[in-house]
Amino acid sequence: MPVEAVRTAGAPGSASSTLLIEFGLVLLALGLLGLIARRFGVSVVPLYLVAGLAFGAGGVAPLPDSAAFISGAAELGIVLLMLTVGLEFTGKEFTATLRRQGPAGLVDLVLNAGPGFVAGWLLGAGWLGACALAGVTWVSSSGIAVQVLGDLGRIANRETPAVLSILVLEDIAMAVYLPVIAVLLGGGEWWQAVLAAAAAVGAVLAVAWSSTRYQDRLTRAVASDDDEQVMLRVLGITLLVAGLTQVLDASAAVGAFLVGLALTGRAAERARAVLTPLRNLFAAIFFLSFGLTTDPADLLPVLPVAAGLGIVTLATKMVTGWYAAAREGASPRGRLRAGGTLVARGEFSILVAGLATTAGLAQLGAVATGYVIVLAVVGPLVARFAVELGRPLLRAHAGAG
Repeated sequence: MPVEAVRTAGAPGSASSTLLIEFGLVLLALGLLGLIARRFGVSVVPLYLVAGLAFGAGGVAPLPDSAAFISGAAELGIVLLMLTVGLEFTGKEFTATLRRQGPAGLVDLVLNAGPGFVAGWLLGAGWLGACALAGVTWVSSSGIAVQVLGDLGRIANRETPAVLSILVLEDIAMAVYLPVIAVLLGGGEWWQAVLAAAAAVGAVLAVAWSSTRYQDRLTRAVASDDDEQVMLRVLGITLLVAGLTQVLDASAAVGAFLVGLALTGRAAERARAVLTPLRNLFAAIFFLSFGLTTDPADLLPVLPVAAGLGIVTLATKMVTGWYAAAREGASPRGRLRAGGTLVARGEFSILVAGLATTAGLAQLGAVATGYVIVLAVVGPLVARFAVELGRPLLRAHAGAG
């Protein structure tokens, strides 16, 4: 960097110094929230989300200089979350689980998209608006679910492959749904929507095939005794694949997850070790960013509708998780935990809400945003206390057995 640029960047009162101060205070606040969450044995995600509302537009302590930086860093958070989860499994194991969970994916679609479609129709949004709200209520938050699994120590649980299968099936389905709904909401023709969906599906299939076909080469490419080299190689490959996948209107999260599946053995172990601190940092920023663009005052008028829809789809996600985990042979407790983990909605739902708002469906966008915020905060708490909340169901199940 030129000397003059260094002097300017470090000058008193510069925008960069304000960004550093704001971001430093944010990290300290997140650290305190993490300490509180561990003290009470709950996931830190709801606290991060509430902090985002406090630091965002209309909040008590907005961040005018660092908001843009946080928004950009949040993209890296979801990529790292899905990469590190992929590192926990092998491609063969996960492919077998996906095949078993096909029926659960259909149950998920019917039970969770249905209430959103009906609500959109009753709100007078027309069939296209109803389809948009169906997408909002259908898809769980991969980022929140994965963080909750880690926070609560459930990555190795019997029901976890079922949870991840549902998340990946939803993300793959989004590769078709998002291009189609984006084109239609933007006033495009049906054939344009079909072409966009075909391109996205092709991208997912290409990434999946490449991760299997070149698995050994990829593992050798990232192998090194130097931690820095492992971090740079794995992160570079992951961002490249995730970015290329997103360019073709598919999910960057799916691309990152498949890279994680492709790495095996010692390479996967080393990657987990060196990337975990980085993942924790950017995941915290990802959850914080949820609320930064939401004014809490805008949520109040739509809160009754959003909460009512949230209660209905909380129950339907619990049923989805119960059914999917049962197909993996999980215990009734595990089935409840699986359902609770899937309750939170997040990144894809926010994206669909934004598309609806841009298309002139302002009321629908507000309801969708309120709905996502409610379940993003409540979902991790349901995941933590799912067994306690479901004790009547467990007793009924034991009696029936």
